[in-house]
Amino acid sequence: MARSLRRVQPRLRPRHAVRAQDRRQYRCHPDEPSARGNVELSGATGAARFIRVNARWLAGGFLLTAFSSFGQTFFIGLSGADIRRVFDLSAGEFGGLYMIATLGSAATLPFLGRTLDIMPGWKVARFCLPALALACLALPLAPGIVWLGAALYLLRLFGQGMMTEIAYTEIGRWFAASRGRAMALTAMGLQAGNALMPLGFVALASAGGWHWPWFGAAALTLALGWPVIVKLIGVERQPSAAEAQGATGLVARDWTRGQVLRDPVLYMLLAGTLAPPFIGTIVFFHLGYLIELRGYDPLAFAFAFPVMAGTTVLFSLACGVLVDRFTALRLLPFYLLPLAVASLAVGLIEPVWGIYLFMMLLGVSNGFTQTIVGALWPEVYGLANLGGIRAIVVAAMVLSTAVGPGLTGLLIDRGVPLPEQMLGMAAWCLAASASLALASRAVMRREGYRAAT
Repeated sequence: MARSLRRVQPRLRPRHAVRAQDRRQYRCHPDEPSARGNVELSGATGAARFIRVNARWLAGGFLLTAFSSFGQTFFIGLSGADIRRVFDLSAGEFGGLYMIATLGSAATLPFLGRTLDIMPGWKVARFCLPALALACLALPLAPGIVWLGAALYLLRLFGQGMMTEIAYTEIGRWFAASRGRAMALTAMGLQAGNALMPLGFVALASAGGWHWPWFGAAALTLALGWPVIVKLIGVERQPSAAEAQGATGLVARDWTRGQVLRDPVLYMLLAGTLAPPFIGTIVFFHLGYLIELRGYDPLAFAFAFPVMAGTTVLFSLACGVLVDRFTALRLLPFYLLPLAVASLAVGLIEPVWGIYLFMMLLGVSNGFTQTIVGALWPEVYGLANLGGIRAIVVAAMVLSTAVGPGLTGLLIDRGVPLPEQMLGMAAWCLAASASLALASRAVMRREGYRAAT
């Protein structure tokens, strides 16, 4: 195993190097900043100038993660009670259907995600955004269980899966020295969705029923998301040689997908990185159940989402600076600790303020997770096959979100309440932190990695 941890992988040519001769395919023109070679700015220069210089790419990543909200569990879960009522499903039955749909998404992602290694992200987004809008229309119009499952599958694949896959893969390639800050700003799109989407959902549902938020989501995706995102990311950005040399931390050789799948470190990393999506999903999916169990006011729970979003933004930005200074690998062993405490809060605190404590700590965890995990994979496996490698990781994360609702729903049906299950989640986070510490140390001891200065 020690030999496999130190295996030196052959260097492959990245997508932008293979296609550098075809500038038109990336719609990159001499008068665009990407053609001149942007300069990634240090912290001393100021965040404002960094954002201004790189506005189009950061805005594109922000909007991609924002529109992923329509396929995230927190948004779908807001319709959970109505869907169960309309189709006469128990919590376990709906969780099982959701699990099947998400498993299908996880199985598709490794194949669809590889397209980002052979074509520019704007072309992938040009197809995925209309598909997401179609899924938003299909859910409220589903005439039966089969169509409902198909709509959930499309939402998970093109919302949760491909929107974040495009955003983080492209940002990972476009930025080197300031990758941490770029990832943090990109992740803020999802936090904007967390803060605004539940309130918008409740407002539209109160006015016209649970169908109307989904009609609005489809219209917003087609009218705003599709043209604007494709326009913003239609110009390729390439880090200059000076930027790449200015990156702090470890520089990895480029791995192939097959080599990554045979690497024991991948599974040590997944043991920890899968905990946040799993735990967040089960709480959001069973929102209605938790509200009924403890007698919470649904509106009070809705107002807890901006609390989570605010702390996520704050700690995501702070973590971006830390990643640029210390690297994601060195921060990895610590980022699950807030999630462990958040899980204990749900398990042990019954008054409604416990939910606000949970959402605040979940925001801290999300801020760390989105920035650290987003910047991690280029540090460990390089850039040449980043789209395919991230597709494997995202598929594993989607798989965890598939198993979560079904498994916890089954336990609820058998008399194990969600608060008791959350105590086990806290133990998982603590054990996973130890696994991440071992994985981080193993990567930094590998041959073929060097400190970048």
